[in-house]
Amino acid sequence: MPVLPKPEPHPHLDAQARWALIAVALGAFCVQLDSFALNPALPVVRDALHGSATATPWVVSGYLLAAGALMPLAGRLGDLYGRRRMLTAGLALFGVAAALCALAPSLPLLVAARVVQGAGGALIMPVGLALLTHACPPGRGRRAMGRALGLAGLATVCGPFIGGVLARSVSWRAVFWLTVPLVVVAALGARRTAESRDPDAGASLDLVGAFAATGVPACLARWWEHVAAWGWAVGAVLLGALFVGAARRSPAPLVDLALFRNRPYVALTVAGAVANSATVALWYVVPWTLQQAAGWSVRDAGVALVVPAGALAVGGPLAGRVRPAMAVPVMALCLAAAAVALAATATFGAGTPALLMAATVAAAALGVAGGLALTGTQAVVRRARAGEASGVTKAVMTATAGAGLALTGAGAGGGTRPSLLLPAAVCLAAGATLVLGLGLALVLGRVRVRARARVAASGGGGGRGSGARRSDERQSSERPSGRRG
Repeated sequence: MPVLPKPEPHPHLDAQARWALIAVALGAFCVQLDSFALNPALPVVRDALHGSATATPWVVSGYLLAAGALMPLAGRLGDLYGRRRMLTAGLALFGVAAALCALAPSLPLLVAARVVQGAGGALIMPVGLALLTHACPPGRGRRAMGRALGLAGLATVCGPFIGGVLARSVSWRAVFWLTVPLVVVAALGARRTAESRDPDAGASLDLVGAFAATGVPACLARWWEHVAAWGWAVGAVLLGALFVGAARRSPAPLVDLALFRNRPYVALTVAGAVANSATVALWYVVPWTLQQAAGWSVRDAGVALVVPAGALAVGGPLAGRVRPAMAVPVMALCLAAAAVALAATATFGAGTPALLMAATVAAAALGVAGGLALTGTQAVVRRARAGEASGVTKAVMTATAGAGLALTGAGAGGGTRPSLLLPAAVCLAAGATLVLGLGLALVLGRVRVRARARVAASGGGGGRGSGARRSDERQSSERPSGRRG
């Protein structure tokens, strides 16, 4: 028997895959940068555009709501009509909207442009990750995606610092002009990649499912901002029921419900949502502690957070090196490590090196966990519907991000100091649940193997006995009788 040569385990990326990596990495960087860079500049924006205190936060909320709510639809559009086409369209929409934001003469027009920019960001993230999955060889896709997510993670934590510096030294409009040339380069890179789509997708789009899938994360995000307003939670439940009903009736649903029966996918998505909300909590509490409790300036706090920011950014590339079979165990380990580090921040004094060390450990663990939620889920689903899977995962992570702030006690009033103890408890509970699930799956697997072995052993003997009896009966019926009528 001829011996076949072993395939190269990690072939190099070809030119199209490298262009796809550049496009997705720059696009994800811009999306994350504009998600957080404007937070410290909101007072400047309000004064410059003479906005109200209630309308100004919508400069950020409108962008995040549009981006999070439209991601399931965006992912499926890429599967249906071509991922390169949708990524290029998303980058173009994002860049044009960024320019409109920079030129906005009034606050309402700025908010409207930010919503359009969020829609472009919704196309960039899930479609880009799916395009990168298909552009890279099977042995390299996760690592390439990890690099792109690492750059996006760096934008997440450095965005507020960059936005604050630009708003005070140049102009808040410079925050938007910064992303325009980067988006242009990303769009040129996207045009040089190969097209991919779901070959089994129908020609029609599930419009009812698209409406419901867009409304659910939007309602959840609004509920987390105002937990006492239960109407948003009720709306999310009703729209969720509408989504499930539409998916069951449609011959080509927006999201195949079988995706939610994929246990590794569900486990990684939920755990990724926990890690993302804990990351949001971490980057709220630690800067607050340094500035409010220790009296540090914004610049000093930003410089002190460079190391934790780097640890978070490194998490993406590290997640790309984890094999799919080890994704869930590594996720559980990261959540447990993050829980310990988050809880440790509550015991250290404000501004101490130990506080920053604990924040660095937590950022590294949460960075790997957040990266695994995207790289791991892409590895456990059918490649043809990679956009659909990444869209759902990103939508869940975005919609639940506000839970992190709610768990810290932010906005509770009464001089309450925000704490990371509850986010740490949630991370620990999620990690323990993953471990229990893995143990239960292992036990059930062994039980099934033993049961099949018993059935095979008893069935094999019984089968031989039945065959022997049937053979004896056949020989007896064919034997000539001694009596003749």
